[in-house]
Amino acid sequence: MKILISADMEGATGVTWPADVLPGTPQWERCRRLFTSDVSAAVAGFLDGGADEVLINEAHWSMRNLLLEELDDRAQMLTGRHKSLSMVEGVQHGDVDGVAFVGYHTGAGTEGVLAHTYLANSITGVWVNGARASEGRLNALVVAEYGVPVVLVTGDDKTCEDARDYVPDARCVAVKDYVSRYAAVCRTPARTAADIREAAREAAVLAVRHEPTSGGPFTVELEFDAEHLVGAASVVPGVERSGERRVAYTSPTMYEGIRCFKAVTTVVSAAVEEQYG
Repeated sequence: MKILISADMEGATGVTWPADVLPGTPQWERCRRLFTSDVSAAVAGFLDGGADEVLINEAHWSMRNLLLEELDDRAQMLTGRHKSLSMVEGVQHGDVDGVAFVGYHTGAGTEGVLAHTYLANSITGVWVNGARASEGRLNALVVAEYGVPVVLVTGDDKTCEDARDYVPDARCVAVKDYVSRYAAVCRTPARTAADIREAAREAAVLAVRHEPTSGGPFTVELEFDAEHLVGAASVVPGVERSGERRVAYTSPTMYEGIRCFKAVTTVVSAAVEEQYG
């Protein structure tokens, strides 16, 4: 049994505001250890549950945040940027039996600690075939096309609510409770590590590959906080204006859909000016 852990940071234990997740800040240095603790707990739990191999794919910002030297040494880590499937890189090789979303968060325009979708700001909403989509929902649609179930999700309580909608059978662990976008009631790392480990152990039985499924075609719509970003996004082939601050595109598969999404967000981020957005 092989498990792929997609590890994001905004939903990690103790993380509540931007400095906690921005590489180079003193708070980021501190929170890296909390993040690493969450991921190591998931590794241990999956191995407790019978997994033979765990691959961790770093999925936050620079994708160089976890402390390799402090991880459970039975795991391997894929670190660094520019990966074909970004947050779920590794699922496409046919040897992964289950995926875990550790440290995830809610989507842009919704309640949740550090809620966003790909970009920290600028995007105010994302929808796939009419359903509001977080990074979790987007990535779950991708891995389904490879026949791999999402078996575990960790983050704040709002993230768990979101996950129950798109992966209702997955185990969920809330490491903190939402108060505002920049505030939460947090559990201690000792407690969250124990909770994550137990949930991962239970989730291991769900790691069974199935026939690849696709709900395509997929129409993805993005809403921005400024009109000029529509023009920027529309330079990507197939992306068209769908409203005053919205664009949309349709892809036959979510593999193609997530790659187009990555292209749009890359172009849009380059069009944002420091003071006026």
